[in-house]
Amino acid sequence: MKENLFSEKDSLKLISQMLKQTKQNMEVGSGNVFLYYGYSAFIISLIAFAMVYFTANPLWAALWFLMFVPGIVMKIKDRKEKPQVVTYMDKAISNTWSVIGSMFLLTIIAIALFGFHTGVCSFTLMLPLSLLYAGIGTSITGVITNMKVLVYTPLLAFFIGLYMLVVLVSDGDSTVYWHLYFGIAFLFMMIIPGHIINRNSRQQCLKN
Repeated sequence: MKENLFSEKDSLKLISQMLKQTKQNMEVGSGNVFLYYGYSAFIISLIAFAMVYFTANPLWAALWFLMFVPGIVMKIKDRKEKPQVVTYMDKAISNTWSVIGSMFLLTIIAIALFGFHTGVCSFTLMLPLSLLYAGIGTSITGVITNMKVLVYTPLLAFFIGLYMLVVLVSDGDSTVYWHLYFGIAFLFMMIIPGHIINRNSRQQCLKN
């Protein structure tokens, strides 16, 4: 009986093909997931800052719940436009962001439950935790796809998120400028990398 040996060269070739297909799948459609979330966060940050600053009403911070809208839009879009070939890396990226999304939802539920129990319900924690969650998801995506721009651009978001947590732990108060910090973090973490990816993909298409 003849055995087919899968050599190291064949293995590397397969991984390379999967990586190439995964990058192509990320570029399918009229937009990029990073741009959807990035621009949404940036625009909401400007509106939330302006409303809280000029009205002195912190309830306008609830506008951040609109960040769930891009996820819903992407879900509907993905059902209509699925890539023809789905690789293991595609599933890894999808599962990574499913976990991140679940962490967002569970954090909101936990804060609400703890607030009901203690009588103090503060969603201020969502700003720093969201930066950490999104930063982790972006970096993991960069590692899986071998896109270094996605690995390192979340560093600013990590530092801003940790700064916010240190302030809260030190019994400090959040300021209205935290909304702007959040938007700036997403500018570097998702908007700029999203445009870089799209530019590189266009250049690659022109070469082919």
